Amino acid sequence: MVTLRRFRGAQIDKAGRFFYAAGRNAVNLALMQDAQPPSPTPALLGPDDPAPFSVVNPEGRTDLLLFCDHAGRAFPARLETLGLGPRELDQHIAWDIGIAGLGRRLSAALDAPLFLTAYSRLVIDCNRHLTDPTSIPQESDRTPIPGNRGLTPAERHQRQAEIFAPYHAALGALIQKRLDDGHVPVVVSLHSFTPVMNGFQRPWHVGVLWNRDARLAVPLMQRLAQEPDLVVGDNEPYSGRDGHGYSIKAHAEALGLAHGLLEIRQDLIAAEAGQDRWAAILHRVLLDVLGRPILHERHLGEGSTP
Repeated sequence: MVTLRRFRGAQIDKAGRFFYAAGRNAVNLALMQDAQPPSPTPALLGPDDPAPFSVVNPEGRTDLLLFCDHAGRAFPARLETLGLGPRELDQHIAWDIGIAGLGRRLSAALDAPLFLTAYSRLVIDCNRHLTDPTSIPQESDRTPIPGNRGLTPAERHQRQAEIFAPYHAALGALIQKRLDDGHVPVVVSLHSFTPVMNGFQRPWHVGVLWNRDARLAVPLMQRLAQEPDLVVGDNEPYSGRDGHGYSIKAHAEALGLAHGLLEIRQDLIAAEAGQDRWAAILHRVLLDVLGRPILHERHLGEGSTP
């Protein structure tokens, strides 16, 4: 049985700053953004650019938090499209195809908050540490990214401060608020993967990525395997142990929260019918798994058994 809780309201302003509202009082929690030193150059994001992220169902009552690091494919107007054409922008290098629609459906079905990034991973990858060379990639899946070549430190800092930082500040703030209220959420990161990579036809329909904490990952894989005709990957098509990802490490592993990263094959969720189908699958799978009390405990250490 999934534990349902009600939490106080949350708001986002036009700049993407995250606020918790309690009566007439509002506290600005975008510390990472506002702590940045003033820049002599114009802001990267203009008034007509979208906010760097959005939160769906911020008052969701389930002790579960969903997020999609590669949900959007917007580009700041100042950057145009980084020198890429429509063909490249429709491909997996720009975003996780279908994952935003799936995430919205799952958020509604489970009554859980969902964070969605707005900007393409080619502008800055919100699932990479800022020191990772692929944080602002100069090439992706053998496609050169002209607008990412020869960036100055100030240009890199703008993307970090205006897109990466407010997203992670808000995500971290909501998790901390729930912990402060005495609730331990399960953290699930949603991604999608291309069916073919470097000429290899990937056989998996869904993969679960994890590192040391098996509390969610192993039961999740076991339950997914009970669904008819599904090929389930254990740390496939990527691995939670390769050191590349950032968000799960920062917002779940570091806090001792049960977590997992779900990868769904993009051809299965590119259309709305596929998103409906996979939202139904993941809804019933997660309902069967999330009621375990051990998932709502904090385990700070080397690893946890299911």
